[in-house]
Amino acid sequence: MIDMIHTGKERPVKAIPHPFALTIAVLTALLAAVTVISLMTGRIFITPGDVIKILVSRFLPIPHSFSATFESVIIDVRLPRVLAGVLVGAGLSLSGAAFQGLFRNPLVSPHLLGVAAGSGFGAAIAILLFSNILITQVSAFIFGVVAVALAYMLSRTYRSAPILMLVLSGIIVGSLFSALTSFVKYLADPMNKMPTIVFWLLGSLNNISNTDLAAVSPVFTVCAAILLLIRWRINILAMGEEDARALGVNTQVLTTVIVLCATCITAASVCISGIIGWIGLVVPHIGRLLVGPDHKRLLPVSMLIGASYLVGVDMLARSLLVIEIPIGILTAIIGAPVFAYLLKKGQSGWSR
Repeated sequence: MIDMIHTGKERPVKAIPHPFALTIAVLTALLAAVTVISLMTGRIFITPGDVIKILVSRFLPIPHSFSATFESVIIDVRLPRVLAGVLVGAGLSLSGAAFQGLFRNPLVSPHLLGVAAGSGFGAAIAILLFSNILITQVSAFIFGVVAVALAYMLSRTYRSAPILMLVLSGIIVGSLFSALTSFVKYLADPMNKMPTIVFWLLGSLNNISNTDLAAVSPVFTVCAAILLLIRWRINILAMGEEDARALGVNTQVLTTVIVLCATCITAASVCISGIIGWIGLVVPHIGRLLVGPDHKRLLPVSMLIGASYLVGVDMLARSLLVIEIPIGILTAIIGAPVFAYLLKKGQSGWSR
């Protein structure tokens, strides 16, 4: 102010980055770093310089100072796997945050409505009858959607507490499909089919191909875009159905859209990676600790955290031991204590 009196001019003030924009920038940089490290890591170590050159060479005509073997390892093997980790991690985290806002409960996961159990049964029956990876993935996706559709139709037979009825219906349908999956495993050949079914149910990104990514990317893109566009309405639903209706929101239509989009994302994730738990449950909690419960910020932040997390866990799964560890085992080992720690800290991020 003294300077203004003497000079008649204001001193230029440096712009301070908005905390949310800064958070997005840091998480994006983290995802880029984890991606590069994951592309470097494996049985064949590739330097970060070669990784960047190989990736840039796909878009710009630069000299090929790297070996053809390295290029094949990056483009044909590791890159599809890393991209799948980004899609699945972001998708499960987005679905988990959307479901937790819809049901107004931070203990909800994307698998609540039976999609994982349905997809597991679809994959198990396809492995038993056909032993074809494409049929297995299609069957897993279809039965995941069918399971949630059955849960939704069952919940509509009750007129009171529709959200509660949807949750209970999901538990019923999930238990049914889990029992059917156990029956399929009982019928399967213990020397051939059984190990394949069990390994698929444990979750892995091992067999991801560019064809798989091309098949599920449109589902991820469309459904994620819809959830991000309506994320501010999830804030209204989180206030309660009566309050949302009082504000002019058609809660039935909005609930259907959220459930449909989150279910398709989860089913698409499960069909290419198997059942990977804890991501959609734990990651949104971490997001709330960073940006609070506002879904306008929570959903994109959860996607970035989930993508980095799954790519990092997948890197550990193929690097810790000589044989690859199923990724579902690692996410459970890491997720359970992290979730216990978050519960111990309380639910301040949910309510503030």
